[in-house]
Amino acid sequence: MKKWIQKTIVVTVALLTFGAISPNHEIWTTLQEKVQPKQTQDPSPFSDYDIGLAEPVFAEDGDTYSDSIEDSLVTSAKEIAYTKFGSKIGPVIGNEFDEVIFPKIEEAIQMTLLHSEDLHKRKLAISERPGGDYSEKIFNVYEMDTRKDLIRFHVRTDKRPQDGYFFNFHYHVADDGFVTHHSIGDIYWSKNTPPKWLS
Repeated sequence: MKKWIQKTIVVTVALLTFGAISPNHEIWTTLQEKVQPKQTQDPSPFSDYDIGLAEPVFAEDGDTYSDSIEDSLVTSAKEIAYTKFGSKIGPVIGNEFDEVIFPKIEEAIQMTLLHSEDLHKRKLAISERPGGDYSEKIFNVYEMDTRKDLIRFHVRTDKRPQDGYFFNFHYHVADDGFVTHHSIGDIYWSKNTPPKWLS
């Protein structure tokens, strides 16, 4: 649809309602779909980062090379963590997260992979959608065939009297039925209430 027609419709609606009703932006996406195909696809809430573990990766000497599995998981984990932080929280806690928290997340992933049997035969993936609003979920590492989680990474917002707000990073593992709270560390926010996740 031509841009001038869209602008005319917006101005007309604004004038007729004296600005009390603003046009819904959903209108434009449906109008554009009829004229031209959508340029980008929205990720589904169930889509995953497929890290390509259907075939084992071999080193030159013929041994299974599990470092590439770990590298793929770690790279995806960092991207998803920053997606959860959003543009308001990420810049404030990013340095401390990279220096203190993420190396411990990486270590937890390594330990989980070490304890996994037949790692070279398993297809592992990492959940793509972190929890928004006040949800604790950052991401889960799971087996694609069974859809069963191996490890779940969370961050909780804690308010401590006199001190303010802290982000508590922790994880749960399948070995104990995700009961035990394995602490990774805390990052101080401030005395002001932090914004919602994904904002």
